[in-house]
Amino acid sequence: MASRETLLKILDLARWAPSGDNTQPWRFEIAGDDHLVVHGNDTRDWCLYDFNGHASHMAHGALLETLRIAATGEGRVATWALRPGSPERAPVFDVRLAARPGLTPDPLLPFIESRVVQRRAMRTTPLTPAQRAALAAAPGPGYTAQFFESSAERKAVAGFLWRSAYLRLICPEAYPVHKEIIEWRTRFSKDRIPEEAVGVDAATARLMEWVMASWGRVKFFNTYLFGTIAPRVQLDYIPARACAAHVLIRADVPAEGIEAHVRGGVVLQRVWLTAAAVGLHLQPQMTPLIFRWYARKGKSFSALPEIARGSLALAEEFESLGGFGPEQGLTFFCRVGVSDPPGSRSLRKGLDELMLPGR
Repeated sequence: MASRETLLKILDLARWAPSGDNTQPWRFEIAGDDHLVVHGNDTRDWCLYDFNGHASHMAHGALLETLRIAATGEGRVATWALRPGSPERAPVFDVRLAARPGLTPDPLLPFIESRVVQRRAMRTTPLTPAQRAALAAAPGPGYTAQFFESSAERKAVAGFLWRSAYLRLICPEAYPVHKEIIEWRTRFSKDRIPEEAVGVDAATARLMEWVMASWGRVKFFNTYLFGTIAPRVQLDYIPARACAAHVLIRADVPAEGIEAHVRGGVVLQRVWLTAAAVGLHLQPQMTPLIFRWYARKGKSFSALPEIARGSLALAEEFESLGGFGPEQGLTFFCRVGVSDPPGSRSLRKGLDELMLPGR
């Protein structure tokens, strides 16, 4: 039987799993000597990017995979199951731990805490054959990695992301999210994205902070003062060109339901940790996938008709860029490359804040 201290140690490492905008949509419970419970939640009620809660479900998967890896460091095999009858908005996952004497720790264990987001430009040094092979193998059965590596391919992706970012920045429903998730004038943040990790220079950050104080300012700048240009250049176009490759994880079967998206999150974390293990940094690029989910499900996410038209056009452009059709399941999209470690990052809430009271 695992001691409470051992279980807390595993959870303390697992909490470093990634989640959309560092929302950390989970709470923990120790239900028994070898029984942990993850109480999930989602952000669909306030976050445009949490399509039907699926982005949060993927975060739950990333957490569960991180927990599994962390448990190997304590000589335990962790398996999880979605509790029957769990509500979609608040899924509950039962995690069982079994002692395995002599178990070799997962090789990704050392990278759980060092894995970070690199939003700034990276070097264009091509992937080595070993790096490429590791990333291709990381998702496992049922998934395929597609690489956009050449200068021409990275340029094409950069143009696509430039147009995607414009839609993101003019969408009024996205504004409250953007306003909420940045913690200004900070290097680290335990529950948001610190300003210094956003990826813009100091002057642009000050302008963004002032403009984002109200939607009226944002709309005025976007309409009359080309307000989307600077952030798109710094956050989307330049980084898309300045990387080793863009990596798209395609699913053999499109994800439907909570468990399928949770397993997509498992894949996401394995790819990210593998990138760290082979000396690469990574930046997720999930907005185009999320806009495509809305478009292909025929669901509007904005009162502005041009947003719906734009999301459909982006979905079609993405499919043309990748050479696949509307039925193709997409799990994760990111860019990777070699860079100096970021000097700023999102931290995490303490374990005392993540444990359910009295648990």
